[in-house]
Amino acid sequence: AGTTLGRQGDARDAVEGSLGGVESIARMIPGYKGYKEKELRREADKLLRLQVAGKLDDQRKRLSELQVQLVTQAQIQYVDDLDRAVTKLQLLIDRIKTASYGYAGLFDAVKVKEEQLDALYEFDAEMLGSVDEIADEVDHVSSAISAREGIGEAIIDLVGTVEGANRTFGRREEVILQASAWE
Repeated sequence: AGTTLGRQGDARDAVEGSLGGVESIARMIPGYKGYKEKELRREADKLLRLQVAGKLDDQRKRLSELQVQLVTQAQIQYVDDLDRAVTKLQLLIDRIKTASYGYAGLFDAVKVKEEQLDALYEFDAEMLGSVDEIADEVDHVSSAISAREGIGEAIIDLVGTVEGANRTFGRREEVILQASAWE
């Protein structure tokens, strides 16, 4: 399944569709509409990040199961290496769950434009691609363990992929900083 989110069916549409009647009327108040649209964008980004973090956590759980498999097969020399991948993946999950969502306080909300929040959302949507890459590498580790060969190399590749995803996510802060510079 592809990970690119089209405009239809993404989290922004789901959040927009959840507005109640009172909120729909309140959006007619001058100034409220822009504020609420920003809040909806932030909520959509939060939901997207939680989705990405959840999918990564599924891969972390798979890695924990593979660690048990290594112990069962008496291939304990690889357990620490695989634990390194688990630790780096957990770090990425934690960073994604706790990431800023383009808003430091009530008064800062006025300064951040909708386009900048959309850019942040698109960045987080692209992180879904990292989930697929990591899942592929976990599959590779699983296959290597089953075949009892190439395990070390597969783990090294996995660690590199997770480190790359962490570096990519580190650039998310640049999107927020660029958003401030666009004013």
